[in-house]
Amino acid sequence: MARPKREKKPKAISSTQSLGAFVKGICDIMRRSNCASALQYVPELTWILFLRLLDAQETRDREEAEALGRTDFVPALRSPYRWQDWAAPYSDKPGHPKTPEGKPVGWKRQELFAAGDGKLFDFINKELLPSLHGLDLDAATGLPRAGATPKQRIIGRIMTAVERVRVDSEANLRDIFDRVDEISVDNIDDTHFFTLSQVYEDLLLKMGEKNSDGGQFFTPREVIRAMVHTVDPKLGQTIYDPCCGTGGFLAVAYEHIARKLGAAPLSTDLDALKHDTFFGREKENLVIPITLANLVLHGIDQPNLWHGNSLTRRATYGALFDKAPKQFDVILTNPPFGGKEGKDAQKNFAFETSSTQVLFVQDILAELAPKGTCAIVLDEGMLFRTNESSFVETKRKLVDECDLWAIVSLPGGVFSTAGAGVKTNLLFFTKGKKTERIWYYDLSHVKVGKKTPLTLAHFGFDKDGKPLADSALPANLTADWLEQEENAGKPFPSYARLLSLRGKAEADSRYSWTIDFSARRAKAREEMQPILAQAAETKAEVIDLKEELKRLKKLKTSDAEVAALIGEISEKEKAARELEAQAAAIDAAVFDLKAVNPSTVAKFDDRSPAEIIQSIHDQGRIVAEALARLAALVENDDASLPMVDVARR
Repeated sequence: MARPKREKKPKAISSTQSLGAFVKGICDIMRRSNCASALQYVPELTWILFLRLLDAQETRDREEAEALGRTDFVPALRSPYRWQDWAAPYSDKPGHPKTPEGKPVGWKRQELFAAGDGKLFDFINKELLPSLHGLDLDAATGLPRAGATPKQRIIGRIMTAVERVRVDSEANLRDIFDRVDEISVDNIDDTHFFTLSQVYEDLLLKMGEKNSDGGQFFTPREVIRAMVHTVDPKLGQTIYDPCCGTGGFLAVAYEHIARKLGAAPLSTDLDALKHDTFFGREKENLVIPITLANLVLHGIDQPNLWHGNSLTRRATYGALFDKAPKQFDVILTNPPFGGKEGKDAQKNFAFETSSTQVLFVQDILAELAPKGTCAIVLDEGMLFRTNESSFVETKRKLVDECDLWAIVSLPGGVFSTAGAGVKTNLLFFTKGKKTERIWYYDLSHVKVGKKTPLTLAHFGFDKDGKPLADSALPANLTADWLEQEENAGKPFPSYARLLSLRGKAEADSRYSWTIDFSARRAKAREEMQPILAQAAETKAEVIDLKEELKRLKKLKTSDAEVAALIGEISEKEKAARELEAQAAAIDAAVFDLKAVNPSTVAKFDDRSPAEIIQSIHDQGRIVAEALARLAALVENDDASLPMVDVARR
């Protein structure tokens, strides 16, 4: 008698690599179904994946509530709009799971399949999506719906950009559903979906590849991790990103704090971390749903995101931001650089400019709480530009109100993986104390690119934020150092190793140095004083000459004398302006914060033209001799072979 076949259990997806290959297979189906680019298939996968995991989470929460005898569990979605109703695979075999109402899982999907081709699309586009959109918005008024739970608002926001299914084949769509259904709490080994979130991060990175504008929303995660390790945010602090893109800074900060809470955190601590800690703003309609999904996948059940333009203050949707404080303890961000803002944004700031990053720095200074700390990515231009008053005055405000305690100079190719080659720096500052000394660390000597990105190890950190041993540091970080005989046996001066020593002489090395900013300002004031005094004296002379001019005009002195005096006044006014401009240039130069490593050894070729020509000739002779020897070896080898073998060759 034949034994009945057992239903095959889904294979465990326990590693980032295996899950990555699994998700890639899903994306391949989407690519052949009207989702050719990452900007098309990532948003499509986002909402499908989110609804799958939402269903798994709600099922788990319902079962936990029932096990504890609680009756207060209220699901965010009800039949037939749950994944288990319309998307999960159906089976009529014994043992197939059932919904809470006792129907077979996948019953609605089977019903739609039996009704004929096109019915699945009709249900999703005409029933499911309108229902999900209505969770947070009143269809009649377009305003946030009163009484919606935070989870329902998040669902509505994630679905807001989904007007209809983009996949153009129901057969392919069902195949996608079957595969996504295998991604569950049971066969992913991390209860917070960290493995899945890493794979999702890789998908977001694809949005920033060549010929895509998604790179503006993606900061390399290893750079973010280094910034988070440096600031070391803690439970109880509010963490904010005013231009959060896909949520990378908030997600990494969550991982950092959750790791420090350990394997068995208090439920109250976990609740505070998931609900009351992370805040962000983002204006792009395409990105907001992806950001929310990314944060939920990382474990932040309730992301407090404001949808709108941070600089104009105009909100598209602000209901998720109701609990946000006026100021934040930690700000982690990478504002857009190179953007141009209109007058509606500029008018909100003291130092008006069209440069986006300058306005964001002013915005951050207002939103950073006293004793709060900010880590920010800024382009090189922001640091060295002193020819525009808004740049200078913004930096003046920064160093007057905050202690700018570290600047890290990054290599030029760090952002090439996200479609940008701009030279950037990391700035760290704490509000409430004027800047006196700035510690610099230079990583610009490291050669990086798309295939050799900057890693956390280049900063000298391990994954937990502890300094790495020299043996674990990348070769392209330490190679130049090890070439110097005087460094033999010495520990490499990595950023992570020296960070805790900043402010002390031991923090300075071949790659790091300290600027006495107070002394720089004092020196500038000393240089400016005689120039400004001369300008004031010249202005006083102008006042006297103008009084003389009035007297001459009353006396009806000759036109020639009047004209001569007017000319003298004009010359002295010009001289005073030039003196003031000279003093202003000295003052502005103080705020050139660009990292210029004083230990860099410049290599110059001081050979004469004749010596260079001779060197080229010598190298050519060496190459010619080597080729001649190689040709002789080949000829001798051929001569020693039988004729038939030579012919075959």
